[in-house]
Amino acid sequence: MGRLDGKVAVITGATSGMALATAKRFTAEGAHVFITGRRAKQLDAAASAISRNVTAVQGDASSLADLDRLYDVVRSEKGHIDVLFASAGFCELDVPLGRITEEHCDRTLDLNVRGTLFTVQKSLQLMKDGGSIILNGSVASIKGFGGSSVYNASKAAVRSLARSWTLDLKTRHIRVNVISPGPTDTAAFDGVPPEVKRALASQIPAGRMGKSEDIASAALFLASDDSSFITGIELFVDGGMAQV
Repeated sequence: MGRLDGKVAVITGATSGMALATAKRFTAEGAHVFITGRRAKQLDAAASAISRNVTAVQGDASSLADLDRLYDVVRSEKGHIDVLFASAGFCELDVPLGRITEEHCDRTLDLNVRGTLFTVQKSLQLMKDGGSIILNGSVASIKGFGGSSVYNASKAAVRSLARSWTLDLKTRHIRVNVISPGPTDTAAFDGVPPEVKRALASQIPAGRMGKSEDIASAALFLASDDSSFITGIELFVDGGMAQV
């Protein structure tokens, strides 16, 4: 018996990396998962990789019309949601103060903050009482990283939203938590020289970068009844990087 047997989950931005690994883990544990992504080819490949109990809906999490279409599909096929992982996000590095453009600011905040907000708000009509909402955070929510101040601020905002929503949704017993990964070896690090990865890993007490599966395991915990008495937290999956 799986830990998510019979559950319906929605995961945005699930065409690769941590969110795709989470979708695979959720289906392996018995859930039916709806995944989204902007690019049709990558979305189809992700659905094929998951292979079972998955519905792919092309869309951009920063588009309210696309979110409406996503939830229309969920309503038509399953009628409710038990778990939402608002994972879609955007990160552009090496944009220090003095070089921040309006486009960079708008694009980062539009997806990471506005997109997360409306992904959650529009899900509430389908979210079952007692459900679980998981937001995609980052160690950047509490650490300063040069050249990424807008991204860092967007993840601090996500953390703040989780606190408020925990109270907004308490009468429905809907839990809201944040997963904040540290450096994780996903496609975002493709092309990064091995010596740079080794230098980064040396700054992590666990002695390595994270894997997508590390995030998937944490997401499964927060999605399942194993965390039924946990809400409002920021769970750092960072090998200790932001903790010491």
